[in-house]
Amino acid sequence: MTDPWVALEPGADPAERVRTLRRAHETFTAAGTVPRPVRAVVADSWRRSARAGVGPDGTADVELTDGDLGAHRAEHPLARVMPLFRELMGTFAADGEHLLAVCDAHGRLLWVEGHPATRRQAGRMNFVPGARWAENAVGTNAPGTAVAVDRPVQVFAAEHFIRRVQPWTCAAAPVHDPRTGRVLGAVDITGGDGLAHPHSLGFVQAVARAAESQLALLAPERPRSTMLELSALGRDEAQLIFAGRTLRLSPRHSEIVVLLAHHPEGLTGDELLCALYEDESVTPVTLRAELARLRGVLGPGLLASRPYRLTAAVESDVTAVERRLTAGAVTAALSAYAGPLLPASRAPAVVRLRRRLADALRAALIARSDPDLLADWVYTPWGEDDLVVWRALAAARPTAAIRARLCALESELRAPGHWPRV
Repeated sequence: MTDPWVALEPGADPAERVRTLRRAHETFTAAGTVPRPVRAVVADSWRRSARAGVGPDGTADVELTDGDLGAHRAEHPLARVMPLFRELMGTFAADGEHLLAVCDAHGRLLWVEGHPATRRQAGRMNFVPGARWAENAVGTNAPGTAVAVDRPVQVFAAEHFIRRVQPWTCAAAPVHDPRTGRVLGAVDITGGDGLAHPHSLGFVQAVARAAESQLALLAPERPRSTMLELSALGRDEAQLIFAGRTLRLSPRHSEIVVLLAHHPEGLTGDELLCALYEDESVTPVTLRAELARLRGVLGPGLLASRPYRLTAAVESDVTAVERRLTAGAVTAALSAYAGPLLPASRAPAVVRLRRRLADALRAALIARSDPDLLADWVYTPWGEDDLVVWRALAAARPTAAIRARLCALESELRAPGHWPRV
């Protein structure tokens, strides 16, 4: 298959593929192994679904009804682009006996519209407004999986994890806040086998991008108080965006802001002193002077004391990677990882955070055993000497070039003065 994100390659027999997938699904639910030709995106989703405790005979729960659903819809950012969704997809859904669905970032369906008979059929499996179709609730499905992996996804027939959903085919794409990049939800087209065509995946992706462009035009001017945006991966001097200003922090101020962002409840002076300085002889006076300078850089009211804390919420690239790892979205986590956290920092707490994040991502890559993702790691400045990941890559893709590089690295790291990562 040329595109692993497309469910059926041109010329494939849908009926035969359904039979093959059903056998594979039964093998997985019975033995936990995924035979070919199940696509990697589906196999990974099945594994995440099983780890989340989803059963193949389950069903979606309706979490929002009546007034709660109406209030959530009215307040949700995607309400502003529902007219666009209906204009671009409504006729296609109605004429093709499909459904247009929109979910929030938690996989809860906000709108389900389209052909009346198809809506009634979908209602029997609780594919209705207010139902939670997150991947960790109902297993592999296009809107839930698109949110989980943060990219457009097509799910065909028995690729769905829950059996009662397997007569359906769907394609969905995440929609992002154009200002922050955060996932707001997903737009989905659901119907029969005909949606397994590559065009349906490209269609929902184009609709999602159009919605993001519309949101950018509709977005009000950035408020001057609500959110700090912190970038600290792959750079020694963190960047902070706040109230329309972009600040480049000094290395020490970068360390302080990273630690306070990691501890929104605040840190005492003693805790911050231990977190920042290897040298135990550094006095509280030195720290207070540094904090006073930082307060002057940030401006009034943003850095509070007793305990020291940031008074605005923080969205950081570190938490973005952590959030995607928690969701099992390894590809998305790797794409958000711009490098080690403040790589030149020797502050003890920053060093611990840096190692923990890198090790969590490395472990996820090794567990996934995707040769493309492993190669993305080792061909970076921070991963080029990572012996463990090179070994995993050699096992997943044992080409002569990779084996030669692994042998050279093992020889180099056995030399005096070198300490391999294990």
